[in-house]
Amino acid sequence: MRVVLLGPPGAGKGTQAQIIAGRLGVPAISTGDIFRANVSGGTELGTKAKVYMDAGDLVPDEITVAMVSDRLAEPDAKAGFLLDGFPRTIAQAEQLRSSLADLGQRLSCVLELVVDEDELVRRLSGRVVIVDGKPVQRDDDKPETVRHRLEVYHAQ
Repeated sequence: MRVVLLGPPGAGKGTQAQIIAGRLGVPAISTGDIFRANVSGGTELGTKAKVYMDAGDLVPDEITVAMVSDRLAEPDAKAGFLLDGFPRTIAQAEQLRSSLADLGQRLSCVLELVVDEDELVRRLSGRVVIVDGKPVQRDDDKPETVRHRLEVYHAQ
């Protein structure tokens, strides 16, 4: 099974992706996790992506596609996958379709999660992560940045 799960930031894609992927027996592949792994790993792509992420902007297609392509090439994704948050643009969708066609594959299913925007802002601006034993709000989860992320998401 090759599944795409779409929806705005904070819609619950990550939660639902884990449940669905577990039932299907495929890896849940989150672009957010890929971005954070590349940023924390100090990769060239991660360094470029961090500038956009910190501003609340979407990471440009060429960087996103390169990161996702690297991840889909890993052995655990050969038999199927669930993509969480990718593609986000028409260009990304076309690249995914082309990449899968090159492998003689196509998507099995696309699911979209729809959530009220005020609820998204409430959810995201209320998130905290634990850093050195202290709860900290991520820069990209501040209310003003969340609203900007949603504006960019809808525009794209």
